[in-house]
Amino acid sequence: MDREYITIGELNHYIKQIFDEDIFLRKVYIKGEISNFKAHTRGHYYFTLKDDTSRINAIMFLNNTYKLKFVPTDGMKVLVTGRVSLYEANGAYQIYVDDMLEDGVGSLYVAYEQLKKKLEAEGLFSKEHKKKIPRIPKKIGIVTASTGAAIKDILTTIKRRYPIAETILFPSLVQGNDASSDIVKKIEIANTYDIDTLIVGRGGGSIEDLWPFNEENVARAIYNSRVPVISAVGHEIDFTIADFVADLRAPTPTAAAELAVPDITTIINYLDTAKNRSYNAIFNFLESKKILLNNLKDSYILKKPEAMYEIKEQCLDTLIDNLNKSITKIVEAKQVKLFNLKNNYILNNPQMLYKFKQQYFVKLTEKLEVLNPLNTIKRGYSIVKVNSKIVTSISDVKINDNLIIDVKDGQIETKVIRKGDKNEK
Repeated sequence: MDREYITIGELNHYIKQIFDEDIFLRKVYIKGEISNFKAHTRGHYYFTLKDDTSRINAIMFLNNTYKLKFVPTDGMKVLVTGRVSLYEANGAYQIYVDDMLEDGVGSLYVAYEQLKKKLEAEGLFSKEHKKKIPRIPKKIGIVTASTGAAIKDILTTIKRRYPIAETILFPSLVQGNDASSDIVKKIEIANTYDIDTLIVGRGGGSIEDLWPFNEENVARAIYNSRVPVISAVGHEIDFTIADFVADLRAPTPTAAAELAVPDITTIINYLDTAKNRSYNAIFNFLESKKILLNNLKDSYILKKPEAMYEIKEQCLDTLIDNLNKSITKIVEAKQVKLFNLKNNYILNNPQMLYKFKQQYFVKLTEKLEVLNPLNTIKRGYSIVKVNSKIVTSISDVKINDNLIIDVKDGQIETKVIRKGDKNEK
């Protein structure tokens, strides 16, 4: 019996045609978890999609990878759209991915953005509400899980950097449905303790794992905390609502511990420097006072104090001499003035003063007579007044004004009329 044998390549090509012609395999929608992810240098993505029971190889070419809004990683759950076909070289079927979305993140991301906008509008993220982290704390509270890398990293870092600080752990759930209410409770309890700083957080994880720190009740508990809060949620790339509300955000739990306490070595060095500076300042001060004291001890005045008295005595003598000279000058000036008064011609001949005053009076009388307006009137002049004011110009009067005319033997009363008015006199 004749048998027709075919090559493996021909077989794989035949099976590939079956895959490609199947309408149901041309566009499939599947979900799974990424593993063995590799980004090729040419921009293609190679990975495996798996679920609890099975797995399938996947490839996403460069013309589709550039459209992604995220970077795929192992362990990420995704929703994939693509076609299933056979890779002839090894006879394995695989899915050629056209599009990929993060599974479950979409709705969580929307909720995250909505709450973020709401709390930001209320001012919970504002800088003016941020409390200052104490520089030298005595007690530090920690709200996190009692087991795990986060608490170990925090305690190790605090002990290494500042071993004299006391730490109080408020163990809390940090994952699951009940985690957010437990975190709030532990923050409220921590605020009843005499602590300086409160670290709230956990280690890294998926967005679902970190979600309790995106809950509104946790955000408000941090905002209302009397104690300054340092958030320490996830890794450096993870940002939660708690990070925005907290007084200070740390990229990791270890970084939170470093921000919460100073480095004791730095403090010791600072104190040593301050001690040396204080010693030098005191030494220099004492030395300057010693120099001053020695100068005073060697002072001529202290060695011969009577010299100070002698200087004052000499100064007093000079003042007395100057005073006597001034008094003498004043007395001599008064004596000269008195002599002049006693020998004054007018004082010795008072009748001459009377004659002088009489002559001066006559001259003044003659001047007044010349200026007397009555004498002017006697010569035929008159004075015209309106409302007790002397008229010096035609502009000083108006129609119907009553005029008083002073002449040498009396007054004439008249009234101003318009020229040509025959009824007025």
